[in-house]
Amino acid sequence: MKTHLSYIFSAVFFALLLMAPTYASASDTQTQLQKDEHLANQFYYLLIGNSEQRENALDIIGENWRNGDTAILLEIMHISTSEEFNTRLVDLMTAKTGMDFGFDVEKWYQWVWDNKFKMNDYYPEIKTGTYLLIDPNFLNYFLGGYENKINLNEVRWGGVKQDGIPPLRYPDMIAANDAQYLNDEDIVFGLTINGEARAYPKRILAWHEMFIDKIAGIEVTGVYCTLCGTMILYDSVHEGVHHKLGTSGFLYRSNKLMYDQETQSLWNTFWGTPVIGPLAEKNVRLKKRSVVVTTWGEWKKRHPITQVLALETGYERDYGEGVAYQQYFSNDELMFAVPKLDHRLKNKDEVIGLSLASEADKPVAISTRFLATQPIYQSKVGDQSFVVFTDSSGASRVYRSGNTQFKEWNQRNNIKDSAGNVWTLTENYISSDSGKKLYRIATNRAFWFGWYSAYPRTRLIDSIGKSQ
Repeated sequence: MKTHLSYIFSAVFFALLLMAPTYASASDTQTQLQKDEHLANQFYYLLIGNSEQRENALDIIGENWRNGDTAILLEIMHISTSEEFNTRLVDLMTAKTGMDFGFDVEKWYQWVWDNKFKMNDYYPEIKTGTYLLIDPNFLNYFLGGYENKINLNEVRWGGVKQDGIPPLRYPDMIAANDAQYLNDEDIVFGLTINGEARAYPKRILAWHEMFIDKIAGIEVTGVYCTLCGTMILYDSVHEGVHHKLGTSGFLYRSNKLMYDQETQSLWNTFWGTPVIGPLAEKNVRLKKRSVVVTTWGEWKKRHPITQVLALETGYERDYGEGVAYQQYFSNDELMFAVPKLDHRLKNKDEVIGLSLASEADKPVAISTRFLATQPIYQSKVGDQSFVVFTDSSGASRVYRSGNTQFKEWNQRNNIKDSAGNVWTLTENYISSDSGKKLYRIATNRAFWFGWYSAYPRTRLIDSIGKSQ
């Protein structure tokens, strides 16, 4: 007997299948369209059919096997709770591909990505239908025939519903002196906008991964991807449109994808751009703002009147330092595979990543372990010279440097250049006694594997004079 949910799903799924010809090319014959629809129906039976329907569907899929079907079966396995059924799926994949990865889903995905198999035209419908069983809010993520900017088979479900990891929307802030729950060694994400300083503790954001706030009249979205170890701050408004973002529940190369409430487009967190859905075809790129990863004690010294996130968020969580993702942060293993790794550094070694709009094809990553030995480090990205100041807490701030060479820094606010001029360091710029200003470059700290997955053409700096 079908459940009420199954009836709803059946109606929606078959409606999705009727859309499949939209994705067919002009050269496809009607016969091929009918065959594709028939095959797509078999994946429906795998999802909610009875035992007999599932067995029949497995036979038909096997008789019409295409290696791209592997990705579909992996997604069905991801939501299935039946070990017996998953064994049948693994047996089918093994028999048809000649590969023997067993239940190692990550190796199966790696094989799919390495071989760059063409996905069937009905893949977006099957993907949608699969995850509709999890959350009806996923309905519009993958449909519509829009040109995607990323490979759809690299988009993985992270195990939660839409906003299942709840963003903090306009959370309560308190004065520094009232934040008795924080220790000086606790890690915070610090920022200033128009003179207003804010601190968002990592121990809280690890449970929420996103905050939406209004700071000094500016609407912003802060995104913390725990899996790739990066905190990025964006203006939420682009060309007059306020993009109200949330957590989609899906990942791309182990990096969380955001969604916007208006169009349900999916956004790449590293790039600040929509990559799937209606907005993917638009020229939208959110402005990135500077944020620093530092200790609460160091941030308070620099900004004694800072506001900080209140511990009472409205959610019941263990906000102790280092509690969330403790096991993940303690080793170098990934939770979700990525198509390619670079072994110049360990996966979760941290880097400071630079991707300048003026030098978009020349991303740079600098090892934080190297920067810890170099309080002042200067280099160039294309024609753009920059300087990195790293303090004793390990916090790194990157500024444009022009033709100025810096020689001394007291690890606080005072800097001297090679000509003896004195400069003052602030969060948004460094300024000389003569009034010259060199502005901060918005960079982000990240795990090496995460940065490399987003910017595979990156240049790596991990020692003096060593650039790879």
